[in-house]
Amino acid sequence: MTKVQALEIAPIQGSVSEAEWQARVDLAACYRLCDRYGMSDMIYTHITARVPDAPGQFLINPNGMLFSEITASSLLKVNTEGEILYRPDLPYGLHPAGFTIHSAIYRARPDVGAAMHTHTIAGMAVSALKCGLLPLTQTATRFYGRIAYHDFRGPERDPSEREALAKSLGSLNYCILRNHGLLTVGESVAEAFIAMWGLERACQAQLQAMACNTALEMPSPEVVEKSCAMYAPGNSRKYGLLEWPGLLRQLDRTDPGFRD
Repeated sequence: MTKVQALEIAPIQGSVSEAEWQARVDLAACYRLCDRYGMSDMIYTHITARVPDAPGQFLINPNGMLFSEITASSLLKVNTEGEILYRPDLPYGLHPAGFTIHSAIYRARPDVGAAMHTHTIAGMAVSALKCGLLPLTQTATRFYGRIAYHDFRGPERDPSEREALAKSLGSLNYCILRNHGLLTVGESVAEAFIAMWGLERACQAQLQAMACNTALEMPSPEVVEKSCAMYAPGNSRKYGLLEWPGLLRQLDRTDPGFRD
């Protein structure tokens, strides 16, 4: 039996700006957290971060590394035209669908600093429901009325799909990719991750309630409107600000390799 060699990735902290390094650390942490909380899909799906001091560039996972293996130094750096500007000494390149989805966002939304896309069972299932996400729980009302829908036209590997995806997302930060999965964006990696965490749980709760084969207790339209308004931008703090430091402390105790 052939012995599988451990990945050896040279550290690059001294070769990039402080701003880029911090973005790399946060993004690597996000990959580890995505795996820890059951939202990864082996090597598939992608989380990205814009390079803070080079807005036309972003960081993305090499196509072949598990989310639990991602480190700050292992991330690819690409521009929105698809040129790989940095790649570690590994036989892994850029995934076409990952590039298409994330370059579409960064080209169209200068306010976005990070984007997260998942293929969870709950996310895929809700994406296949004609009703989409229902305002069934308090958590769901955080997103209800502020979530975009993008119709499925096959895997997003054609660069021409970028304009359609950007149009579907518009100025919103949450999107259900029909028959595909979930997408969140934010000013920071922390914001995109915490949004995905909440959206994922809202989908899980909806599916479990619908599976009970009994009538659903839907909040009244007036309560839904009130609850949604309380979660409106400007009416609540930005998610991730309080949660992210604790999540990093958790990783530092149990899985500190993300910082390499």
